[in-house]
Amino acid sequence: MLLVVDVGNTQTHFGTYRDGALVEHWRFTTVRDSTADELGAVLRNLLELRGIGLADLDASIVSSTVPQLRPEWEAMAARYLDHAMLAVGPGLKTGMALRYDNPREIGPDRLVNAVAAYERVKGACVVVDFGTAVTFDPVSAEGEYLGGIIMPGVEISMEALTNRAAALPKIELGPPRSLIGKTTVDAIRSGVIYGFAGSVDGIVRRLRVEMGPETETIATGGLAEHIVPFTEEIDDTDDLLTLTGLRLLHERNA
Repeated sequence: MLLVVDVGNTQTHFGTYRDGALVEHWRFTTVRDSTADELGAVLRNLLELRGIGLADLDASIVSSTVPQLRPEWEAMAARYLDHAMLAVGPGLKTGMALRYDNPREIGPDRLVNAVAAYERVKGACVVVDFGTAVTFDPVSAEGEYLGGIIMPGVEISMEALTNRAAALPKIELGPPRSLIGKTTVDAIRSGVIYGFAGSVDGIVRRLRVEMGPETETIATGGLAEHIVPFTEEIDDTDDLLTLTGLRLLHERNA
């Protein structure tokens, strides 16, 4: 059984695959100072909820946007899984040409998403990842990673708004009741939801002008469900895109 781990700045998403099929997946809060032993305990406890033991995992791969956690996951695998964990980074075979001035700067999750999206579409595509940041990763029709666009994420923007404006309350993200808010909470929700939806649509339209109108756009990330229903340019949503990409990269490096 293959273990795939996507370590994000806010959440860690991991899953298990058997013969290329997803068995189960879980999410937990990313704690940046976690040790290998703590990660092993969390992993064991969540796996046991579905009757899976550490001994069932015979291979693994990790993508981490938190640099200090990558060696901890690798140490966890060496100690508790008794094998070397692959890590997304320099030297890993991706099967994708990287048209980036310094490929080492590419976030591992962004590269993984690009690989999964191109494998799915087999043509020009853009991944929009709604995470701590909102990232856009375009891939050419020939399967080349072209670069990226990064903008502040939804939660970061909401925190900045309430921290800088003393009279504005912290709110739970949810769909606005109408475009024009009749309360302060509704006004903030409308601004956040329609503001990000409009920004995403605007960037995707520009990308399609540059890449071609047939370019497909796939959304992923924990906050996609809040924004995507209000967009006009997103073709599909795939919450498991990163896990799929990790499985593909493991297959290409096995």
